[in-house]
Amino acid sequence: MAKFWSAKFFMALAWLGSLAGTEVEAQYVPPFAPPPWQKPQDPQVPLYHPQQPRPPPPPPPYQPPPWQIPKKQPPPPPPPHIPPIPQKPQQPRPPPRPFPQGQVPPFPQVSDDYFPQKPKVPKNQKVPPTLPPAQSCDVERSVRVPCGTTGISGAQCESIKCCFDGNQCYFGKAVTVQCTRDAQFVVVVAKDVTLPHLDLQTISLATGGPGCSYVDSNSAFAIYQFPVTTCGTTFMEEPGVIIYENRMTSSYQVGVGPRGSITRDSHFQYIGTDVETVIVEILPLQNPPLPVSAMGPINVILRLANGRCLTKGCNELDVAYTSFYTEADYPVTKVLRDPVYVEVQLLKKTDPMLVLTLGRCWVTTSPFPHSFPQWDILIDGCPYRDDNYLSSLVPVSANSGLDFPSHYRRFVFKMFTFVGSSLYIHCSTAVCVSGQFVSCEPACHRTNVEAEDQNTNEPKTVVSSGPLIMTAPEQLTA
Repeated sequence: MAKFWSAKFFMALAWLGSLAGTEVEAQYVPPFAPPPWQKPQDPQVPLYHPQQPRPPPPPPPYQPPPWQIPKKQPPPPPPPHIPPIPQKPQQPRPPPRPFPQGQVPPFPQVSDDYFPQKPKVPKNQKVPPTLPPAQSCDVERSVRVPCGTTGISGAQCESIKCCFDGNQCYFGKAVTVQCTRDAQFVVVVAKDVTLPHLDLQTISLATGGPGCSYVDSNSAFAIYQFPVTTCGTTFMEEPGVIIYENRMTSSYQVGVGPRGSITRDSHFQYIGTDVETVIVEILPLQNPPLPVSAMGPINVILRLANGRCLTKGCNELDVAYTSFYTEADYPVTKVLRDPVYVEVQLLKKTDPMLVLTLGRCWVTTSPFPHSFPQWDILIDGCPYRDDNYLSSLVPVSANSGLDFPSHYRRFVFKMFTFVGSSLYIHCSTAVCVSGQFVSCEPACHRTNVEAEDQNTNEPKTVVSSGPLIMTAPEQLTA
């Protein structure tokens, strides 16, 4: 711009000098005819035609205008700026505001957040691990919990989510979930897995019950092992996949101060998964072995005892079950209020862990157990309380001389008057397997009967006796 203004200034001085020289030399030289004056025009910006230049216009005819001092020409406007072809813009921007010529203020810096932008799709971000590996495996040797089998390699140790120091495979500072081939959950919880640290004594699963608490622990870890079908585990099946899910929680530690209760514990949720591939192969066998256990009928017999005391001071109960009625003795004749000694025995079993249990025992007038009318003697293995002639259980002790005392059940009741002359005794039986957490004895004298775990789905077998006939005492002696 400055170079353009200086060029115009020198052209005006040269023209004034030529006018002054003409006045001085007019006495000696004929007057010089000045070229015709024409009104100066604003310079025009030639159009941009790079292929072919435009020829100059022909000069206009000369017309001498009256002479006058030319005025200072206003500066021409700057040539238009042809912006370069922009590349693909990243974000659209509004056009800049116009400013007056001669003063170009700097364009203010505007943040990109000022203009509306299209929402950016976040890239797939990797979820950071709960603890970095260096911190996760930094476990003191005194509290380390071994992981895997003896002689496990480093690659195998890492594949089951454990730490390996070159010699030992152990659980790190995390919540490690493993699934075993025999359908067991193994969960190892580290105390330092959260901040603040967990209170291992307050950890619990979705539901409680036997086997739902930790099986082992130390000052830094708690170990849980339970079947995938217990402790509130939920089951979900998808094509080719079976998902078992459980929830583990830890309670907050709330402190009570003069201004109220306060807790510094944080909420933490951890979802641990473990995938175990189960391959089922069915291979035909020529001589397949018999199953270890299977559902099937049980062989039970009901007999009536007829032992009598023949000596003074003998125990009637001990002597009663020394002999029994045979099939040829039926129908058995009894007098009103005579004791009827009943024994139920499990046959063809030699397992001492099996326990024969009685459910309901009742009396009918026909050999069909489901016929009517009926009169209850035992309910859930206990004497029927509404019976006027109260029945009682006869315990079978280990000193009874029997090979398997748990395979026997005995009870006695007094003969009573019933509709009809013949009576038939029926009992529903089942087999229970005794164990550490299983009680097979009836809860007859317990106040909290609801707490007893009664398996109502176990198969029942009904056994019946031969007919009993009630008669008058004089008819019996005759």
